[in-house]
Parts: sequence; C-alpha cells; structure tokens
Amino acid sequence: MAPRGPLLPLSLYARKRIERQSLAGALVRKEIPLAGLREIDRLTNETAFGFWHNPAEVADFLRAALRGGGHPALGDPNAFESLLSDAEKSRLGVKVNDVCRHYLTCLALAAPGIDPSALESIYKRVEAFDMPLFADELPDTAK
Repeated sequence: MAPRGPLLPLSLYARKRIERQSLAGALVRKEIPLAGLREIDRLTNETAFGFWHNPAEVADFLRAALRGGGHPALGDPNAFESLLSDAEKSRLGVKVNDVCRHYLTCLALAAPGIDPSALESIYKRVEAFDMPLFADELPDTAK
C-alpha cells in the first residue's frame, strides 16, 4: 500500500504529523473552530496513507461493507481471526487475539470523526499496540 500523492521526505512527513497533532490538540482544547477538522482530515490523508490508520478510508470501506450486508468480522475478534491464513496465525502465535482486537480498533477510527476527543482516545489504543509482522506476501500482479 502506498500514499495517493508523492512520497514525502521523512522531514516533511514528520513536520506534517506534528502539525496534525498540534491542530488536533488545539481542536480538543477548543482553541480553534470545528472547521479546523477539515485541515486535520487533509493532513491525515497525506500522512496516514495505510488503510488501517486512515479514518476516511476506513469510513469508505465500512459504508461499502454495510451496503453489501456487512460481515461478522467487522465486530467479532473470532470472526476476524477466521480471515487470517494458517501461516499468518502461526507467525502470530499467542498475539493473534491482540492483533484482531487491534484491527477492530482501527475500524472504530471511522466512527468518531466528528468527536476529536474520541478520535484521540482511539488513536491512543491503536498506537499502544506494537504490531508484529505476520501477513502473507501478496501475489505479484504486475506481470
């Protein structure tokens, strides 16, 4: 997965992440109007390019999933675990349940988009988990 726009040099990426965090903090402290959420969303889209940590992409996915009738894995850790391959589960070992809960927490990122304090709380839950590498390689479709 890659960002939609150009790859940012690390220094610019860091500056944008710090700017986003500063704006989010100011919004929570009510130092800027709710309209500041648009700028936070713009910076989020620039810096949180992966699906799981980007509330806008997660919201789009959840809307599509709901239109399609939903799926038990969207709310149940055991159903989510059933989506993992045996090799992925083996690599995760005892962390499989933690990983499933982590991804379900990431799905919750879409819900509180209008409540910055709730969003901050969810990000703390997401960032509190040290995600191990476990995913199978995707087949090369560029051929």
